[in-house]
Amino acid sequence: MIKALNQGIKRAVLVWHRRSGKDICVFNWAVLKLLENPGWTAFHILPTYSQAKKVIWDANTNESKRLLDFIPHQVIESKNGQEMKIRFVNGSLYQLIGSDNIDSLVGSNPKIIIFSEYAIQAPAAWDYLRPILDVNKGYALFISTPRGKNHFYDLYNMAKGNDNWFAQKLSITDTGVLTEEDIDNIRNEKKNTDIMQSEDLIQQEYYCSFNRGVEGSYYGRIIEKARQEGRICKVPYETRVPVNTAWDIGFNDSTSIVFWQEVGGEIRIIDFYENNGEGIAHFAKKLQEKPYVYGSHYLPHDAGAGSIQTGRTLQEVVYEVGIKTIVLERENDIQIGIEAVRSLLSIAFIDETKCSHLLKCLENYHKKYNEKTQAYSDTPLHDWTSHAADSMRYMANARTQFGRGPGSLTKDKLDEMKRKGGFGPSAPPTNPKGPMPPFTGR
Repeated sequence: MIKALNQGIKRAVLVWHRRSGKDICVFNWAVLKLLENPGWTAFHILPTYSQAKKVIWDANTNESKRLLDFIPHQVIESKNGQEMKIRFVNGSLYQLIGSDNIDSLVGSNPKIIIFSEYAIQAPAAWDYLRPILDVNKGYALFISTPRGKNHFYDLYNMAKGNDNWFAQKLSITDTGVLTEEDIDNIRNEKKNTDIMQSEDLIQQEYYCSFNRGVEGSYYGRIIEKARQEGRICKVPYETRVPVNTAWDIGFNDSTSIVFWQEVGGEIRIIDFYENNGEGIAHFAKKLQEKPYVYGSHYLPHDAGAGSIQTGRTLQEVVYEVGIKTIVLERENDIQIGIEAVRSLLSIAFIDETKCSHLLKCLENYHKKYNEKTQAYSDTPLHDWTSHAADSMRYMANARTQFGRGPGSLTKDKLDEMKRKGGFGPSAPPTNPKGPMPPFTGR
């Protein structure tokens, strides 16, 4: 890796096994580069601030020596423990950052960016920072162990076939850091307890297998089964059937919209759209640009609540830009919604191209992990996957709440929604040309 970087390569993807010392390796390389180049800035980005502090700032080597103490004190001008910054005497700067605080980098000009545990970081972080390095010809390094076939998997495969990138996968058989005897000990460790290392996890962590999904994933295995059954494929838009949408609206972050049709008893998820920092008019325009004839548009329950600042509901704002919507009833238990999504995904057809980001989010949407109890909670982790997963849950809730499926509301349910003020002035869609033949996906 270092040889490739010294020979002019500016992009590297390192799939190195657990305990291989990948963060220490790139940390040492970055510090040396900063000392050689006065005024440079390097950002070492981990998924969260606390992980950055644990992995590098407070980390010790196997000899119990603090990692930061390996930097000669003569070259350090100052250290800031709160912001995890090291300023060198030549004006260069090294800083640890959590990708959950990526907005703090606005206006910066790094020459080196290291994404550590990139498989569990938001892929948008690279999209956000890439233009800086494209302009200043800086370095970008992506290091991680696998977490299923997600954006890190895609990046690694792209890099393998690109002469401008360096790609490397190192398992324990390549490094010798751990022996087969060590792995056998891990297999046998706590053999009769619930936290025994599974073989799939061992293959992922120590042999760099991408075949295992994200630990604690809600939908990963169901998506994999859908692939095996051929239900993730090219799904056509049927022009004689209305397209319904379900929205998760982010007031300060991403808004996600899932598009689906119900044809001959089949559920076809034909499209998906997500964007960050845009107003409602932007999403209305996106809907108008698509060739679809729409049925019902579903919003989460809080879209029917008035804003303190304006007194208007989000549903009213959406209606003003030409979108007539139905506001869903409030969920009493998110776990019921998650189970509804599981049932839906077990039979749905999903377009592999238009819904590629949705599929990645669903595969990586997972439970929170409690470091103290060493166990997963029943609460989903809120990260880059959440908005897409929530829009799918609202789709599942819409189908549950309206019985026969969106696009064919009963009169009683329609009247009830009108009384609650949760229904926009639109008529339920019809299919005057009769039932459609089923889509087999083949």
